[in-house]
Amino acid sequence: MQRNPGTAASSKTATTTTTIPLGTVDDMRERIRKKSKLKGRQPEGDAMEQVRELIGEKPQGGYRRDLLIEFLHKVNDAHNGLRDRHLVALAALMNIPMAEVYEVATFYHHFEILRGDESLPAVTIRVCDSLSCSLAGAGDLLERLPQLLGLAGRDDVRVIAAPCIGRCEQAPAVAVNQQAVPLATPESVMQALQPTPARQEALRDQTVFKPAELAEQSVSPELAAIDVLPAYTDYDTYREHGGYRLAKALVTGKVEAGEVIREVEHVIKAMEDSGLRGLGGAGFPSGRKWRIVRDQPAPKLMAVNIDEGEPGTFKDRTYLERDPHRFLEGLLVAAHCVGIDACYIYLRDEYHDCRALLEQELARLQADPPYELPLIELRRGAGAYICGEESAMIESIEGKRGEPRMRPPYIAQVGLFGRPTLEHNFETLYWVRDIVEKGPEWFAGFGRHGRKGLRSFSVSGRVKFPGVKLAPAGITIKELIDEYCGGMLDGHELYAYLPGGASGGILPASLSDIPLDFDTLQPYGCFIGSAAVMVLSQHDKARDAALNVMRFFEHESCGQCTPCRVGTGKSAALMQDKVWDNATLEDLAQVMGDASICGLGQAAPNPIRSIQKYFPHEIA
Repeated sequence: MQRNPGTAASSKTATTTTTIPLGTVDDMRERIRKKSKLKGRQPEGDAMEQVRELIGEKPQGGYRRDLLIEFLHKVNDAHNGLRDRHLVALAALMNIPMAEVYEVATFYHHFEILRGDESLPAVTIRVCDSLSCSLAGAGDLLERLPQLLGLAGRDDVRVIAAPCIGRCEQAPAVAVNQQAVPLATPESVMQALQPTPARQEALRDQTVFKPAELAEQSVSPELAAIDVLPAYTDYDTYREHGGYRLAKALVTGKVEAGEVIREVEHVIKAMEDSGLRGLGGAGFPSGRKWRIVRDQPAPKLMAVNIDEGEPGTFKDRTYLERDPHRFLEGLLVAAHCVGIDACYIYLRDEYHDCRALLEQELARLQADPPYELPLIELRRGAGAYICGEESAMIESIEGKRGEPRMRPPYIAQVGLFGRPTLEHNFETLYWVRDIVEKGPEWFAGFGRHGRKGLRSFSVSGRVKFPGVKLAPAGITIKELIDEYCGGMLDGHELYAYLPGGASGGILPASLSDIPLDFDTLQPYGCFIGSAAVMVLSQHDKARDAALNVMRFFEHESCGQCTPCRVGTGKSAALMQDKVWDNATLEDLAQVMGDASICGLGQAAPNPIRSIQKYFPHEIA
């Protein structure tokens, strides 16, 4: 080993002295000081306390990651927006990256991101600009309200357009903050701004709501009788009239005098024989779905979809606000038959009054259960139509951006929290009790034109009596309008109709004799979906309806895949032209339909092709 001159002879005692210039030492100390400093914006003490007060003290093991969206709602509600200091504090408390909190918060329309001391007006008026509300004069409301507010000296109110809020039979519909204003006029909206005592859920009228008795009738009241808070069936009333006896007997094997013990196999067989299919739009046979998930390894979960964001759809809201317990009993029966450990209910944020009612009645059920219940959690959406897609809903329940998953695996195998998951629409579960108690032949006994079962049609547009119509599967649009809706409005004749909401395509009056059901509309380039029927007259243009729904798709695309994100925007721009560039629109339609990840992009071409096929005179 070669030693430097001047070192000791023995290697054991050798030392080396190195002289470092003073400036270099100072530079090193500065680098160490900067490196030891925490990166990124640090939480402020007062913001931490404000957020902690809203979300509660940190439980043992830390805050649950899947509750991020619930926590964002608490902060957004309390502070009229999400200020950056609160987002930083929430990220620190939950021990997740700030970037992750921010990307979730900015994904959902109902979260308002505020910088520094930025603030919003205390009141936000959301005017629905979906197709049904546009037909009813929503555009005029949007134009007139800002002027009226200015004349009234109100600078603490803002007016914005909003996508469908699920009140199409009450068009034009408006939400003043979270208060619904049905059949809105400038006068009724201004009245809703006046200070009034808070509405008390306990003061709502009680009723015994039996949907089976409304078969082949209208479920919704006539327009003159519309009430934002209709009479409903509470927990005690439901139990007094036989509620939860089916679920209790199935789970415990104990029955009251005169009742029949029903085994799990009997219930599943009844579901299969009834022909009940998923009523959220996909139409998958319910009994078969139960068997598929039942055969998966435990633990298994359930996710219930009450997002109902499809423009023109309001059936779930109509049933829920009248009797939440019939749905909850259907959920419990399905959970036992399939072997579910925990149930998660996903309710759209626009249904504020429904959420208050469901929270109240679910709490009463859990406080006095008929037997030991599985875990049931209610989750609040945040304004994202895409979360009506089952895998996007599951992502949202997990506290993430609501972006659809690639398949396979299917959620029946790998779903919520990576576990096999039974996913159901609200209305599908609503019919479980009646099908089991009355027998599958009761449900299957309805139908027309060779079809079987009942369908809850959400009808809006140019008819005298819009609303939910519990009609036989296979009914035609002409029969539905004449027998259930009192005919067309005076001075209006049927010109076109959307049989399945924004996604289901558009058909002309010349095709008014097609049976409305699963599998009957596909040959015409349409589908029934959630049975949202929007009716147009000779005073409307089908191309305007197609543009309205394409703009909706553009606004609601999650942006995950390019064909949908870019295709819907490009299509909407081209569809504004007086004469359509059909070749380019067809190219866009082909790519969206073939390459989009989920049903939003895959169905977006339907209105384009419907206009090209059935209404070419409007775009030439």
